[in-house]
Amino acid sequence: MTTASQAAAPTFGRVGLWRAAVLLTPELATAVERLGYGTIWIGGSPAADLRIAEQLLDATEHVTITTGIVNIWQSPAAEVAASFHRLEQRHPGRFVLGIGIGHREALGDQYEKPYAALVTYLDTLDAEGVPAQRRVVSALGPRTLRLSAERSLGTHPYLTTPAHTRFARDIVGPGTLVAPEQRLVPTTDVAVARETGRGFLARYLTLANYRRTLEPHGFTAAELDDGATDAAVDALAPHGTPAELAKTVQGHLDAGADHVCVQLLPATEDPLPGLEALASELDL
Repeated sequence: MTTASQAAAPTFGRVGLWRAAVLLTPELATAVERLGYGTIWIGGSPAADLRIAEQLLDATEHVTITTGIVNIWQSPAAEVAASFHRLEQRHPGRFVLGIGIGHREALGDQYEKPYAALVTYLDTLDAEGVPAQRRVVSALGPRTLRLSAERSLGTHPYLTTPAHTRFARDIVGPGTLVAPEQRLVPTTDVAVARETGRGFLARYLTLANYRRTLEPHGFTAAELDDGATDAAVDALAPHGTPAELAKTVQGHLDAGADHVCVQLLPATEDPLPGLEALASELDL
């Protein structure tokens, strides 16, 4: 039976943190919560047992914890559903399950009929009692965006810009969560920022699903090839002062996002100084 806490949509806040699971710690989570960020997104395809989510929930009091995303090919839906219910019993109303299909290049022959596989996964979550209002779908294209609106709380697009956020909002309509990830390089040193951004983007710009998304939304193939142009790097991994980075976040909100989760680069460095400076500009 679905409980009231399961059925209710959680509170995300306007801005959250996206960070790979291997780089998240309970201590970081408590600090992020104190700064006023509404949600912590667990990246890097966390395991079906969702132990990292449990650790972060145990360490915090009210921040929402979300997966961004559980890979449907690697984490069986029934196991993930059991983990969801364990977390729900321990921390009612504070966990949201984000799922997605990942990348063909990483999965090879296993990546077959991804849309149908995603539908089947959602069917299993339904059967196992994971409410639609407690899950989100990583969606980029029109078909999957529509599915996210029909079968979940909304969508969590990765590696996009405000142009795609506006596109996503137009497709899913009002009342559906749009929560894009946004990379930020907190430095005013242009050379360092571009080196950091280009290094981060190198792998992503070889993946077909991101190229199919970026090229219709403001970028030519030539701008994204061979390490990308400086202008493309600046657009995809913006750098600058805290005030300038806050304007980047606001750009998504102005384009129709309900929530923006920021990822600070370089990813392996301590994000807290940048998060603290950004929080003061965003008035969290």
